[in-house]
Amino acid sequence: MPIYEYQCSDCNYRFDNLQKLSDPILTKCPKCEKETLKKLISAAGFQLKGTGWYATDFKTPAPAPIETKTESSPNIDKPPTLT
Repeated sequence: MPIYEYQCSDCNYRFDNLQKLSDPILTKCPKCEKETLKKLISAAGFQLKGTGWYATDFKTPAPAPIETKTESSPNIDKPPTLT
């Protein structure tokens, strides 16, 4: 549930309220009890940082293939000849 910030335009009382998206906007000030409450626009209260927020973060990276160096020789498949 989102947290909304409200301020009374009469007594300047400011507070946060946790409510559902479907709940009606509050209009009555809890301090002075007048119908002068306004919902404020404020920044989001969370940030998505760190690991685990993206599809690539959930996957374990594949190990890098092991490279082996071999000398290329045209006679590698032929047995040595004795003379």
